[in-house]
Amino acid sequence: MGWLGPAEIEALKLSLRVSVWATVVSLPLGVFVAYALARWRFPGRQLLNALVHLPLILPPVVTGYLLLLAFGLQAPVGRFLAELGIVFAFRWTGAALAAGIMAFPLMVRAIRLSIEAVDPRLEQAGATLGAARPLVFATVTLPMILPGIIAGAILAFAKAMGEFGATITFVSNIPGQTQTLPSAVYAFLQVPGGEAAAMRLVIVSIVLAMGALMLSEYVGRRAAARVAGT
Repeated sequence: MGWLGPAEIEALKLSLRVSVWATVVSLPLGVFVAYALARWRFPGRQLLNALVHLPLILPPVVTGYLLLLAFGLQAPVGRFLAELGIVFAFRWTGAALAAGIMAFPLMVRAIRLSIEAVDPRLEQAGATLGAARPLVFATVTLPMILPGIIAGAILAFAKAMGEFGATITFVSNIPGQTQTLPSAVYAFLQVPGGEAAAMRLVIVSIVLAMGALMLSEYVGRRAAARVAGT
């Protein structure tokens, strides 16, 4: 890490922390939503699908502003959570929330495609043998879609690492507290002589993003081969 300065290392560590938490916390919900969209038919299904993908369409700053309106310390929800000791606005936890929301559509889409690739008759066969739906999912569906879940988690992690607009709008750009890699690059470019530090972080970001995409592609191919039985 001697190549990076203290501020750059701090930004990298915070980005990794934010991205890991954003991915881990949103993963169970992502699996549930992906399964619901892939297998269930219910009123409001198209609305749920639209809401899930909305962060991909909205400008990130709009998403960040909506989060500020919902979870800011002056907002009813934010004030209620603050009384419980849970604060998102201008904290790293808020950066994780913003990054998780922005990455959620990519996660759900990858997992949903994996679920849709599984023959429903395999699940039906398990149900006809008397197994409850959760048991069928745990013993039949989950092992087959696990590579897709991993691929979705990797994509979400990579997206969370690169999130900027929603994060800086919701939690600002506070060094050591909310300054992630993209925010640090932006900050370094605003000061004379900061181009070298910004370029170092750009290189780190590219390496991490490329590594995540390559790993996701590899896992995706393994998933397709596994479902195809090859």
